[in-house]
Amino acid sequence: MKKFYTFILLFAMHLTFGQTNQKQYDYFVQFNGNQLSKKVNIADILNHPLISKYKDGPSNLDLAQYASLFQTDQKSTIHGNFTDSIPYYQVTIPIKNKEAVKQFFIHQHTDSVGPPIIQDFGKYVVYTKKDQKISFAWNDNYLVIVEFTKKYVSDRYKWDTTAVDSVSVDEPYEEIAVGSVESNDKKVTESDDAEEEDEEEYTGTSNADYEKAKADFDYLQAEQQHLFIKSLFENGFIAPNSDKINAAADISSWLNYSSAMSTLNSSYGALSQLSSYNKFLPMQNNFGKLVKGINLDFYFDNDNARIEEVVEYSQPMASIVEKMTNRKINKNIFNYFPDEKPLGYMSYHLNSKAVIENFPSLTAELFQSPKLLKEDITLVTDLISTIIDEEATATLFDGDLSMFFYNMKEAEVTTKSYGYDENYEETVTEQKIKKSIPLFSVVFTSTHPTFGDKLIQLGVRKKLLVQKGDYYQIAGTEEYGTLFIKKDKDVVVVANTLDYFNTGKGSFAKEAKNALKKNYISGKLNLAGLANVYNSTGETRKTQLNKIKRITQQFNDITIESPKKLIDNKLVFGFKLNAAKSDKNIILQTLDLAEELSK
Repeated sequence: MKKFYTFILLFAMHLTFGQTNQKQYDYFVQFNGNQLSKKVNIADILNHPLISKYKDGPSNLDLAQYASLFQTDQKSTIHGNFTDSIPYYQVTIPIKNKEAVKQFFIHQHTDSVGPPIIQDFGKYVVYTKKDQKISFAWNDNYLVIVEFTKKYVSDRYKWDTTAVDSVSVDEPYEEIAVGSVESNDKKVTESDDAEEEDEEEYTGTSNADYEKAKADFDYLQAEQQHLFIKSLFENGFIAPNSDKINAAADISSWLNYSSAMSTLNSSYGALSQLSSYNKFLPMQNNFGKLVKGINLDFYFDNDNARIEEVVEYSQPMASIVEKMTNRKINKNIFNYFPDEKPLGYMSYHLNSKAVIENFPSLTAELFQSPKLLKEDITLVTDLISTIIDEEATATLFDGDLSMFFYNMKEAEVTTKSYGYDENYEETVTEQKIKKSIPLFSVVFTSTHPTFGDKLIQLGVRKKLLVQKGDYYQIAGTEEYGTLFIKKDKDVVVVANTLDYFNTGKGSFAKEAKNALKKNYISGKLNLAGLANVYNSTGETRKTQLNKIKRITQQFNDITIESPKKLIDNKLVFGFKLNAAKSDKNIILQTLDLAEELSK
C-alpha cells in the first residue's frame, strides 16, 4: 500500500512542483548578499566581538563558522506557501563546499542519540534529524532547508454545526418553561442515557484509531517532502527567484496580501461555524482584491539605515488612494509651525473630501459577499451617502494635521486622588506637585463656516472652556500644564504652550513646506535634543542618562516620509535612522553600540 501511495505522490508532486522556480509564492524574502557585501564585509559582522561572545556561552552560538560554509556575497532566499494544498517553507543558501556541509551536520549530530541520518543520492545529499520534520538537502552549490507545515487535524472532536447554521440570527431560540421539566426517575434516566450517547458521538474515533491516522498522515507528508526535494535536485537545482523582489535593497521581502487574508479566514473557519458573524468575514478576502501585496525593503549604508514599506494596490484602489494622498495644503496651517526645529514633529495631509466621496463605493466593495443581499449593500451605501453631506462634512476636518513636541518643562500641577472616609463616602483630595510635562501642540484645519465657532461657544456655555484673550483654556487640564484651544480662521490649535508659535516665516516652516510639496506624511525625531531634555528633567537615573547619551552620540535622528504620488500603483512609506558617523557601515556601528551598552 505504501508503494502505491508513493507512486501517486510522485505523480502529484511532478505536476505540483515541476515548475517550482517559475511560480509565484505567498511570501518571498531575499538577502541580497551581492549588494550588501559591497557595503560591509559579512565576515566582519560574524566575527564582531558582540557576536563572538556567544560562542562559548550557554547558547554555544558560533556564527563565524557559517562564513566558512556559505557564499555570503551571493543571494540567499526564504520563500513558501501557506495557501496551497501542501503548505511549506524553503530556505536556499549558496555554499562553498559540499563535503564541508556534510561534516558540519555530522559534528552537529554528535549530541544526538544514534548515528546521523545522511543519505547520499548522488546529485544531492539529505540530512534529517531524528523526530524532526525539517530536511536539509544540498549539492555542490546550494543548501536547501525544507519543511512541509500542514498539521494533522482529526475529526474526533468535530462539532456538528448543522444545528448552529440552521438557526437564523433573527429567529429567537425556543425557551423551555421550568414547569415543563418532568422530574420522574424514568425521564431522568432517559436523559442520562441520551447524554452518554451524545458523548460517544462527540468523542468519535478511539485513541488507537487517532494515533494510526496521524502516523499515516505523517508518513505521507514525509514522503511528499522527500519527493519535493527530489524534484528540486534531480534535473539540476535552479535557485528560486521572484519578480516581486527589489534587487537594489540589501534585504527585500514580499507578502501576497490576498493569500495572507485567505490564511486568516481559514484559521478562523472552525470558530466561525459557531458564530453568525462569519457572514461578514469575506470582507477580509475583499481586502485582498484591493491590495495585491506588500514589500518590506531594508538598506544599510554607512550613514543611515532605511526601511521602505511598499504597498501595491489594484488599479481601482490605487486611483482612490492617489486622490486621497494628493492634497493641496491649506497654507494658513504654517502660521502655527514653530520658528526653529522642534524636538519631534509629524505632519499629515490627506484629502478628506476624496475619502468621503469614495467611502460608499469602498464599503460596498469590502462587504461583497454571497451571504449579504445586494439590497442590503445598496441600503447601507445609500444611507451613508444620505447622512454624509460630502461638501460640508469634508470641511469639518479638511485633512491637514500637524503635531509638535517642543520641550520638557517643570511645572506645578494639581493632582486629584480619590478615596473613602469612615462612612464609605467618596473623598477627593487635591495636591500640588512639581512635575516635568511635555510642551506640545496639535494643529489642524477646518474650513466649515460655523461648526468650529459653535462648538467653542457650546464649551463656554457648559463651562468646559474659559476665554483668555484670543484663546480658550480647557477646564480641568492643569495636570498637563493647562491645555487651551485657539481658533484662527481656518486653523484650530490645541496646545499647552504659547511660546513657539510664529507667522509661518521661520526657517523650519520653510523646510516643512518643501518636504510637504512631495510628501503627504513627513516627520522627524531629534534624538540628541531629546536626550538633552531628559537630562535636564532630573527624573532620569544616571545609568539611563549615560545610555541615552551614548545612543545620541551614535545616531542623530529618525525621519519618516511617504510621497503623495503612487508609482506603478505602489505607495511607499519610508523610515530612516540617521547615523552621526560615516566611518563604517551602520550595522557595525550598531553592533559597536550594543556591545558598549551591554558592558
